Amino acid sequence: KMAEKQEEPSNTQNGEPDTAEEGEEKKKKVKREDLPPFEIVTGERLPAIFFKFQFRNVEYSSGRNKTFLCYVLETQGKESVTSRGYLEDEHAAAHAEMAFFSSILPRCEPNLRYSLTWYVSSSPCGACAERIAETLRRNSNLRMAVLVGRLFMWEQPEVQAALKKMKAAGCKLRIMKPQDFEYVWQNFVEQEEGEEAKAFVPWEDIQENFNYYEEKLAEIL
Repeated sequence: KMAEKQEEPSNTQNGEPDTAEEGEEKKKKVKREDLPPFEIVTGERLPAIFFKFQFRNVEYSSGRNKTFLCYVLETQGKESVTSRGYLEDEHAAAHAEMAFFSSILPRCEPNLRYSLTWYVSSSPCGACAERIAETLRRNSNLRMAVLVGRLFMWEQPEVQAALKKMKAAGCKLRIMKPQDFEYVWQNFVEQEEGEEAKAFVPWEDIQENFNYYEEKLAEIL
C-alpha cells in the first residue's frame, strides 16, 4: 500500500503548486489520500458532517461502514483525571472498540479506579463485544457504559450472544436518546471557528428510531 502511495505522480517537483487554486486542491487531496487505508483516526472533535451522517439512528444503515467512538474516561487515584476524545475506523481493519483498548487504555492499573463511557455510532460486532466483556472480567476496577446510536447486525445470534455477555460482565448498554446525541454534539463535534456553538438540531425520526432500537435491545438482553 505504501509503495502505491509514493508512486503518485506529481507535476510539482519543488513542492510549489503551479497555481494557488491547484495548491488548495492538492491539500484537500493529500488530506484524503495520504492517510493509509483503515487507519485509526483519533481526534479531539469530529467534523459535524460525519456526526450527522454516522451517528444518525436510522433503521437501515447503508453506507455507514465506519464506527465512530467518543469516550469519556475518568481515572480516580490520588487525583481524578478525565480524558476525552474520539476514534473512528473503517470496518476492514481494527475496529475502533479494539483500538481503544490497544491505544487509549492498554491496561488498567490495579490501584486506580476507572469509569468509562462510550458514545458509539453503532453497537459493537461480536468480536468487539467479547473483548469488552473479557476486559471487564479481567479488571474489576473498571466500570463501563456503552451508549449506541444504532444496533449493528442485531438479528445475528452470535451478535446477540456477545451483547448478552457484555451485560453479564457488568457493562451498561443502552441506546442513545435524543439528549445523548445532543451531549455528543456539544462535547465531541467541531463547531465552526468564530461562530457561536450551533444548537443541536434533532432529525425528524430521532425519537421513533430510539424507541425502535430500545425495544430491540430490551428483547435481546
